[in-house]
Amino acid sequence: MKTGFSVFLAAVIALGLSWFGLVYGPLKQLGGARETTVLQSSDKWPMQPTGEATLGLQVYRANGCAACHTVQIRQTGAVNTLSITDLGVHKAADFKDFITSLMVVPELMNYSNSIVGSLNQWNGSVPKLLFSGEDIATVSLLGDKLKAVGVKTEARVVATGPDIARGWGVRQSVAADYLYDTPVQLGSLRAGPDLANLGVRAPDANWQLQHLYAPRSLVKNSTMPAFRYLFSVRKIGAQPAPDAVVLPKEFAPAAGFEVVPAAEARQLAAYLTSLKANVPLYEAPFTPITAAK
Repeated sequence: MKTGFSVFLAAVIALGLSWFGLVYGPLKQLGGARETTVLQSSDKWPMQPTGEATLGLQVYRANGCAACHTVQIRQTGAVNTLSITDLGVHKAADFKDFITSLMVVPELMNYSNSIVGSLNQWNGSVPKLLFSGEDIATVSLLGDKLKAVGVKTEARVVATGPDIARGWGVRQSVAADYLYDTPVQLGSLRAGPDLANLGVRAPDANWQLQHLYAPRSLVKNSTMPAFRYLFSVRKIGAQPAPDAVVLPKEFAPAAGFEVVPAAEARQLAAYLTSLKANVPLYEAPFTPITAAK
């Protein structure tokens, strides 16, 4: 009897701790999440999606798109960069000599090889990346030195990581990005590319519709299945349908017929074009544009 009670008590404690850790903890941490503010702006993030985009999330879910795509950009770090935007009255050769002379400054000596080396084959065209590294003090010091001689520069914070290098986004995904997603479709497999910033990479709804109907018409050797059941092929009436999908000849239906998206296809396209992670946030900073020093 005592053994049975002990097993029951242990099970209750284990399940209770699991519930607190997996349910209550995240709810306490994120359950009261609200719109956040874009860095250096009064704009709120994220924006409330349209009705079609909201319905499109359910179409995305119903068709199992999360089985092959993630909606989660990963970031491994960030670097501070300094680029030359205007040489002023200086010639490229003279500027190179000036940069070399600056390398005696103790704070710049550790980076002399990379800074001077970046100008080896440079012909004077701008913008030109001069420094990239984690040390923001170097960016500030170098920028001040160049400003003093009339050279304009631009300093930026740039997110880094494989997903960023692939062009899938400009910063990592954070909890605020999913505020209006119910349910959140993070995904766990990348048979296809990540979609978190797809609305920036491919903002044209017509492109999305064509891609859904005939993926290989736009992406050669694509492994994505065609979602043709979200469309209807019908005879062209007195006038072609205004939303008929324009297709290359080898993917188009027989002469006299057209491909028209169903409501679900339009909703899914609206959802895909709404996916954006392109603003800097406190928890995911980057610098899209800064004023020259």
